[in-house]
Amino acid sequence: MNVFRLIKEDFSNVKKNDPALHSTFELFFNYPGLWALFFHRFAHSLYKRGLRFIPRFISAFGMFFTMIDIHPAATIGRRVFIDHGVGVVIGETTIIGDDVVIYQQVTLGGVRTSKGKRHPTIGNNVVIGAGAKILGNIFIGDDAKIGANSVVVKNVPFSATAVGIPARVVQCEKKTSHLSHEVMPDINKEIFEYLLKRIEVLEDALPQGKKDAIKRKDHDLDEEYDNFIHSMD
Repeated sequence: MNVFRLIKEDFSNVKKNDPALHSTFELFFNYPGLWALFFHRFAHSLYKRGLRFIPRFISAFGMFFTMIDIHPAATIGRRVFIDHGVGVVIGETTIIGDDVVIYQQVTLGGVRTSKGKRHPTIGNNVVIGAGAKILGNIFIGDDAKIGANSVVVKNVPFSATAVGIPARVVQCEKKTSHLSHEVMPDINKEIFEYLLKRIEVLEDALPQGKKDAIKRKDHDLDEEYDNFIHSMD
């Protein structure tokens, strides 16, 4: 697609994705993500023609202007929306599909310094929450959601959710709207609930004599913990 048509589509896409936009005038002052894409579209088109210095200069100027670092070699699809955007880093061999939403402080980075494909590939209709880090030559499937502050180092299947550090992949059963990235499973809560229920089952299975010994050990551990806490006062 022509660069100018892509840019026009980027501007229209903000109106579709951000309910905080009240006038076209705001696009020119309050949307660094939009301007980062604006600079990148030109830099990338020149980079594909074999130029190196001018695209890097445009990229550096765009980074200074928007606080968003996008390598001119990165491939970014249509209708990508970088919301707020400050602190976003997109590496050289990154590939981003269509209709992707990226929030602030996201890093699409590499984990090695050798040449070749070392940055992630993001599918279509993906939502990447604020502060998420997606690292290495991995693939994020279409319609996937990456939870805020997650660190993803493995592939994420289609229509799945990845949350945590390191990120764990959870299949989503409930269909949500494209921007409902706050609807994330609480994996730690599920694990703790499982452990508590498991302990209850084990306690019920113990003979009475062993229960008394466990209670004494539990009491001693509580005292040790209390002494440790008080020692830091």
